[in-house]
Amino acid sequence: MDLPTLWFWVIAALWTGYFFLEGFDFGVGMLTRLLARDNTERRVLVNTIGPVWDGNEVWVIVAIGATFAAFPPWYATMLSAEYLPVLLILLGLIGRGVAFEYRGKVDSDRWRRGWDVVITLGSWIPPLGWGLVITGVATGLPIGKNGVLEGGFLALFTWPAVLGALALAGFSLVHGAVFVALKTDGDIRRRARALALRVGPFCLLPLAALMVAVQVRQGGLVTIVIAAVGLLAGAGALVRLAAGREGQAFALLGVLIATATAALFGSDFPNIISSTVDPTYSITVANAASSPYTLGVITWVAAFGTPAILVYQGWTYWVFRKRINAAHIPPVHVP
Repeated sequence: MDLPTLWFWVIAALWTGYFFLEGFDFGVGMLTRLLARDNTERRVLVNTIGPVWDGNEVWVIVAIGATFAAFPPWYATMLSAEYLPVLLILLGLIGRGVAFEYRGKVDSDRWRRGWDVVITLGSWIPPLGWGLVITGVATGLPIGKNGVLEGGFLALFTWPAVLGALALAGFSLVHGAVFVALKTDGDIRRRARALALRVGPFCLLPLAALMVAVQVRQGGLVTIVIAAVGLLAGAGALVRLAAGREGQAFALLGVLIATATAALFGSDFPNIISSTVDPTYSITVANAASSPYTLGVITWVAAFGTPAILVYQGWTYWVFRKRINAAHIPPVHVP
């Protein structure tokens, strides 16, 4: 495998890690007002992701940074063509992060309700936006000769891209509910599991439909097999959740999003962004790759840096592995 191909799949793996880790992160934020019945339960939900949410966001920073280093035209075309969705995503992420820090600064129900709304919106907007962006990139955009989007903002809303937005948001909601069931105890755990079972088939349907549609449209034998494994994993996740095995369901949802991402990225390989205006304008692994020297340098950097980051993040999850419930939440204290 040559370095451009290697880095294409490294970037796909980084997006997979982001969707898996930040997926449940977003899902918990979506459930802040939907699942919790009072402020104490909302604090339980926020505390399940409190030690890890900001570390999970590192994955998207590294994914975009790696794209800039390894495939500058991919980086330039994606972020310029998808400028408005990415801007909304950033606003959502910023607002969400601020809300986590500020919701407990004032002992006021009105204050907390306002920040809870920000958490909810900031948890829905990014998965909808990233689903639109990544699916649009993988299935083709109307880009011209110089990688410039033709047709304006509305041209981004192709049916696969819209389906991708719904798919990632629906997956995140279910993934978050399963994570809450895995990380909490008592009544909130039972309600989270019941919610995931009740909405799971409907919320995962857009992702299943996207996987099938993309493979019918542009898939090959390998990606079809990968997508089939993912569909089985998604069904298995709901079965294991019904049996009360939240950990197994959580892992199977990880298999689902990993196979979905791999099948999506691989379905049009070696094209990175296919031009729906003219195939000759498409951005490919070959014509977008950086110089061999640059790819060599970032490969060595990644070889040394990645294990350290994975060990540190794994250690964080291990330290905060225990379940929590309302009894673990101290009374409201405003400094």
